[in-house]
Amino acid sequence: MDYDIKDISLADLGLNRIEWAFQSMDVLKSIQSDFEREKPLKGKVIGACLHVTTETANLMITLKKGGADVYLCASNPLSTQDDVAAALVKYYEIPVFAIKGEDRDTYYKHLNAVLDKKPNITMDDGADLVSLIHSERKQLAKNIIGSTEETTTGVIRLKSMEKNGVLMFPVIAVNDAYTKHMFDNRYGTGQSTIDGIIRATNRLIAGSVFVVCGYGWCGKGLAARARGMGANVVVTEVDSLKALEAVMDGFRVMPIEEAAKIGDFFCTVTGDMHVIRKEHFKVMKDGAIVANSGHFDIEIDVEGLRELSVSQRDIRPFVREYKLEDGRRIYLLAEGRLVNLSAAEGHPSSVMDMSFANQALSAKYLVDNAGKLQVKVHKIPDEIDYKIAALKLESMGVKHDELTEEQKKYLESWTIGT
Repeated sequence: MDYDIKDISLADLGLNRIEWAFQSMDVLKSIQSDFEREKPLKGKVIGACLHVTTETANLMITLKKGGADVYLCASNPLSTQDDVAAALVKYYEIPVFAIKGEDRDTYYKHLNAVLDKKPNITMDDGADLVSLIHSERKQLAKNIIGSTEETTTGVIRLKSMEKNGVLMFPVIAVNDAYTKHMFDNRYGTGQSTIDGIIRATNRLIAGSVFVVCGYGWCGKGLAARARGMGANVVVTEVDSLKALEAVMDGFRVMPIEEAAKIGDFFCTVTGDMHVIRKEHFKVMKDGAIVANSGHFDIEIDVEGLRELSVSQRDIRPFVREYKLEDGRRIYLLAEGRLVNLSAAEGHPSSVMDMSFANQALSAKYLVDNAGKLQVKVHKIPDEIDYKIAALKLESMGVKHDELTEEQKKYLESWTIGT
């Protein structure tokens, strides 16, 4: 079997952690049982570019039990859990091409290794596979019935491709499912980002000024969790509606050039580039800690920080100290990459349960509707979203009301008034 991982001897540790994660993934567990019985993906090749974590491992196992041939590479050079990669190869015979800390050339070699398998479906977290197909490997498009996209950044890229008329096959925006972005982005990113920052620094959050750059679902979750730990939270935002929402949620809102002067912790969650730049580093406090939890490592101008510094050193794992000419020190976490996956373990498995249930059912939807879908970025079907929500509630032992026939009739009528 063709694969490229760090060390196969790590497999036993990875196996235990995969099983531990699966205990909190009841929705995916239910789907896996259906897939094993029905084989809805039989004969299909799935190429996945996702964070190689315990939760992703359980998605890959589910897809394989559904009949697919599955190949996996990393969607970020620092997010791979090497023991998980080893376990997938050794115990589940799923080829993995991922090594934590791999350089850019290796990263793209691994992307191409997955594409060499000529997938019928691609699964992306950031749209790197789809982008590579459209830029360098266009001949593969004829084999592809569709793709799924896990994250906001990837959806932005794909909608740009659609708008510019270059998209060659339909894509399901898994990220836009309510059971994904509402829970994964808000609760998952909120908790795991704080986890990554604390693991990297062991610094106290309470009493600090914590600057959250961006108030989308990820920013909302992070701001709420930082406040819950006692931080004085400041939000920076370019969208007036989101800025207003942050104010109404009780946060201070100000431009980044003002926040840069008072922040103790900074974390970007915008999906855009160079949110924190040279001019902001120049006014930061001595000891300011800067992190990113957006998908790509472009939100912080790391090169600008290097240019300002007179010396650099790694003072702790995932903490790099940049000393400026006037003696101030700025600490960059995880090279400006996803701090929650680089310095910690990513989202809790109970949250990824819903995200990856969406991925699995979206793959089935693509197979069931092969050749019928318009070439564009599609919203995930509502029936999938509601099914996952219902399964999640059932797994939690939670019941809820249903409309009576009288209520249904009222809601469907326009004649019943005061």
